[in-house]
Amino acid sequence: MASKKQVTAGNVKIGGGAKITIQSMLNVPASDIENSVKQAVELEKAGCEIIRAAIPNKEAVALIPALKEAVSIPVVADIHFDYRLALEAVEAGIDKIRINPGNIGSDDRVKAVADACRRKNIPIRIGVNSGSLEKEILAKYGHPTPQALCDSALYHASLLNKFDFDDIVLSMKSSDVATMVKAYELAAEQCDYPLHLGVTEAGTERMGLIKSAAGIGSLLLKGIGDTIRVSLTADPVKEIYAAKDILKALDIDRSGIQFVSCPTCGRTKIDLIGLADEAERRLRDCKKNIKVAIMGCVVNGPGEAREADIGIAGGDGNGLVFRKGEILRKVSEDKLIDALIEEIEKL
Repeated sequence: MASKKQVTAGNVKIGGGAKITIQSMLNVPASDIENSVKQAVELEKAGCEIIRAAIPNKEAVALIPALKEAVSIPVVADIHFDYRLALEAVEAGIDKIRINPGNIGSDDRVKAVADACRRKNIPIRIGVNSGSLEKEILAKYGHPTPQALCDSALYHASLLNKFDFDDIVLSMKSSDVATMVKAYELAAEQCDYPLHLGVTEAGTERMGLIKSAAGIGSLLLKGIGDTIRVSLTADPVKEIYAAKDILKALDIDRSGIQFVSCPTCGRTKIDLIGLADEAERRLRDCKKNIKVAIMGCVVNGPGEAREADIGIAGGDGNGLVFRKGEILRKVSEDKLIDALIEEIEKL
């Protein structure tokens, strides 16, 4: 049920069967161009495919060309209320704009933004959430229901449609997972626009990831969604890793390492938790498309390793390194991860 319509932001296609893209947003003050650029480069290196930056005032527009020069991924300008900032962002070379047309004033202002974006083939994301619904819609539904969120998004889209603009991406975020899921399901039924998935204000790294995996994951399993942002109260780079892990868990993105590791039990005689954490950390940026098994004992180890490309299984202060279920060697516990990485480098 992924969207039928496709838009293009810079060199990235969204919707219409294109791959699901990962987004994040800079959290450095827009006035700090040097550190904003540094963070953008780190995000791109981590795997971010679309990057968003707040443009709160005219001075912040200078950030756009600096970002465009530093990264090769599309840059999105996040704009609220002031339509003139949208027009200046377009002139500065932005790839996509996030703005709600109903918040920028009269029809002539909406038309000015629509015309400017159309001329340069710049898509617009309409982003509504449960805390920003129109008074009329809240009065109709009583509180931010899924249909209220969907109605708000489609209302804003209609304001752009009035001026023959249709390169639109929609998002209907809520901090409540069930509300967010239902809102996107309704939107998928009622329109063909690409959908940007996310749980807003999801929380800290731990809880935010859980809520995002539940909300984004359940929608992606139903074929709903075209681009995702995992919102965490944490370093934005962790949002990228979380998003990549969600896509890997759903078998949507098979790039990089997929880990299999056991939860440990009374048979475990090595520090498997520490070994698994070390393996994940040291192999975080490995680009090889392989499955790695980190197992606590030989009861499950060889079987899981047989399904994996490479793996280790713990013994008593030592462990075995496997490849496709075949034992390669026995290694002391303190050398296990080094041995595992050596074998991975041979693959």
